[in-house]
Amino acid sequence: MPTSSTAESTGESLTSTYPLVADESPVRGLTRRQLPFIPVFAQSVAAIAPAGTSAVTPLFVIAAMSGAGGVISFAVAMVVVMMISACVRPMAQRLAVVGGLYSYVAQGFGPRVALPTAWSAVVGYGSVSMAGLLAVGLYLNHIAVSIGVSTSVWLPIVCVIIVVAALVMTVLMVRGIKVSATATLAIEVVAVVILVGLMVWLGITHHSADWSKVFAPQVDVGSMGLMIVVAVSAFVGFESATTLSAEARRPFRSVPRTLRWTPIAAGVIYLLAVTTQSLAMFDAPAGVRESSTPLAALFLSDGTRVTAVILDIGIATSFFACALASVNALVRVLFTLGRERVVPEAFGRTHRRFHTPALATVWAMAIVTLGPLVFLWCGGNPQDGIRDFLTLSALGYMGSYLTACLASPVLLGRIGEPSRRIMMLGVITAVILGVLLVTAFGTGIGHGRVLGVVYVASMVVVTALVLFVARRSPRLLAGVGVFDATTSADILTTATLR
Repeated sequence: MPTSSTAESTGESLTSTYPLVADESPVRGLTRRQLPFIPVFAQSVAAIAPAGTSAVTPLFVIAAMSGAGGVISFAVAMVVVMMISACVRPMAQRLAVVGGLYSYVAQGFGPRVALPTAWSAVVGYGSVSMAGLLAVGLYLNHIAVSIGVSTSVWLPIVCVIIVVAALVMTVLMVRGIKVSATATLAIEVVAVVILVGLMVWLGITHHSADWSKVFAPQVDVGSMGLMIVVAVSAFVGFESATTLSAEARRPFRSVPRTLRWTPIAAGVIYLLAVTTQSLAMFDAPAGVRESSTPLAALFLSDGTRVTAVILDIGIATSFFACALASVNALVRVLFTLGRERVVPEAFGRTHRRFHTPALATVWAMAIVTLGPLVFLWCGGNPQDGIRDFLTLSALGYMGSYLTACLASPVLLGRIGEPSRRIMMLGVITAVILGVLLVTAFGTGIGHGRVLGVVYVASMVVVTALVLFVARRSPRLLAGVGVFDATTSADILTTATLR
């Protein structure tokens, strides 16, 4: 039965190591081969949260650079993410995994590289989920400010909203992937419609701004590097559909298509957002630009409270979908690690009725909920918390992207399909990601440097632990690399349908 790939540097191909048809899938217990393309696509779109992110990240870039610099930053970031997508797609076309990128890395480089990649992904998914919950609490509570009932956000209410949102998410995920995927799709569609509509409205109401001044070509090279990092962080999570490969109806079609089109769809929304927001913020009062929620403050300054409320709802719903999709991906990484016996084996078990990793879901949600609550209880500012959690998540995502890009040509070589194009693309993309990571570590904005040190330190500890175990007890890592396999039942079902 194919359960893993531990043939590091042995030259063995996957086809010679495992039979083409297995008696049972190593990821049995999940609802296999059920999700159509749209819910799979919604998983990646929601993980990016283009609606919520388009109302937050472009403003950060615009504040540091001119409108022209913002457009260039997001355009370059879109190209970089599409390069990452091009590296990952060949692996997604050949392997149906539940662990996401680290499972691909396991097939290319083995457990010594795969497990640090898994930790990097856990940091990414976990941190962005915390940011999402914090954003839900902040923006739903900000509705009271938008309608004039309150003058400031009340932190106890934010905490209550976070707990309630977490409970709803837990129920949705335990009930089944179809339920959570449908909820994710519906919520993100509503959020995207709201935010795109508001961006178009901004463009119409501020079209009289002097475009030559707003988009003046005044670009600082030093700031540009950092802003590209920020813009790339707006796309992270696009690969999360890979964690649904085993549950997708046609994984070798739907997942690669999702990886191709998600960055494009998000990029179009971001370019629209950065353009319209550059126009709107150019002549905005200083109080609006310095607000913790600039867009809402802009609508309030224009006397449109209803629009400000709609904005708050749109951002909150988008980040709820983001947190839901990100925890879904996190849970499946933990499920895979449980099946590989890297973490407690109970994480690899599924609910008898709902066929979901229920225990892993409960534990993941408990930690993800505790993170923002502890941050607030320690006196943290919600807006700072969102930014810091998103920064940490971006580091985790980019670290896993780097190893995945390098693993792609190696995996193709192992299965007898070497590609010089993928080899060159993988190396170039990995170098770009390395430069972006170094740039991110060097930033003094917020707690960027501190978070960079925390991320690197955690990676060093995990890598050292993995190398120690690999040296002293290599059998403990023998199960790393679990992926879904075609079973006899799959073939018999297909034959019956025909």
